[in-house]
Order: sequence, then structure tokens, then C-alpha cells
Amino acid sequence: MATNSERETWTDVDWDAESTTFDDEPDHGLRDPAVREAWAARLRGWLPRGPSDVLDLGCGTGSLSLLASEQRHRVTGVDLSPRMVDLARAKLAGRDAVFLVGDAAAPPVGEQRFDVVLVRHVLWALPDPERALRNWRGLLRPGGRLVLIEGLWRTVGPVGPVGISADRLTALLTPLMRDVRVERLSEEALLWGREVEDERYAVVGEV
Repeated sequence: MATNSERETWTDVDWDAESTTFDDEPDHGLRDPAVREAWAARLRGWLPRGPSDVLDLGCGTGSLSLLASEQRHRVTGVDLSPRMVDLARAKLAGRDAVFLVGDAAAPPVGEQRFDVVLVRHVLWALPDPERALRNWRGLLRPGGRLVLIEGLWRTVGPVGPVGISADRLTALLTPLMRDVRVERLSEEALLWGREVEDERYAVVGEV
């Protein structure tokens, strides 16, 4: 689990500035058709079969939002970076999607509720993961689903691994959800555009 100093380093990033190259990472921009299809296939397994309301938190430039929209889901995306939100709006122009600038931990969606809350690589960096999970649980309709894509990543230098382990995340989520399962993603090189040795996974919880 990340320390406070590691989280501060993450939150100090100028994400507006990073937005110009954010999609250059294979798993961010999904520009490679094989990487894109790998994520699309995963979403088909995580999201309901019929059209549903999906809340994509920490949506970045909207790559996963676009895949969800292409699968006929109605998408609301939230990101703290106005520039990321601008790019997401452009990427999904003309689709049934809304993007808001706001804090993923407490998204500005009012009384709206969702069938799925989708969060990729956000929870580990938040100052109070337990509170965020409770907030996200409260945004789900009965029968809703929380999909968390996280990891414990190796870094170069003195900081060491950052992220949150699957065991830790499962322990936090289990008291809140009726059913929780872990899907290991480290060996699926197509998702990342390369071979990886870090712990990468998805945790899916259902109300």
C-alpha cells in the first residue's frame, strides 16, 4: 500500500500538463488495435450485457469510457484535470456520455445512481481509500457492480513499489459488497502493450 509521501508525489503531478502525452502509453490511449480489443473484451466481461449507466472515475482522456459507450452503455466520466476532461469530451463527441471535472473520491453526480462504478488506477493514490469505497458503494443501484482495476507497481529508485495489493483491496471491499472476486491481469501482456512483472488485477464487487 502506498505511503502518504508516495500519494503526495502522485497527487502533485500536473495532470493537465500530462494530458498531452497521456495517450502515448499503450494502455492509456489504446491506439494499438490488439491492446484496444483486449480491454474491450475485459469490459464485456465486467459490464452488464444490456445498456447500463456506467460511472468512470478518474476517466483520464476517456479511453475506457469510449469502449463502454461502443458497447451501448451510457457513460458519465469524472476527472480532476480539466484538460483530461476536455480530451474525453472530444473523444466521445456525439455519444451518450457526460464528463465532469471533479474529485473521483467524491464525484459531483448529485443524487444520480449507476449500474457500474468503474475505476482504474485511482484508489491506491487516494488519502482515504476506505472512505472512497464507501462513497462509491453508495453510488450503486441495487444489483450494481464496482469494478476496480489496480496494482502494486515496481518503481525505479528509493521509493520502492507503489500501489495497493489485491489482498488489501479485497479486505477493504468485502464488508461493503455481497460478492467480491479477483481477476489477475499481470500475465495478459496485451492489456499493457508489453510483458509486465508487477501485480496487476481487477477486483469486481456486486451489491
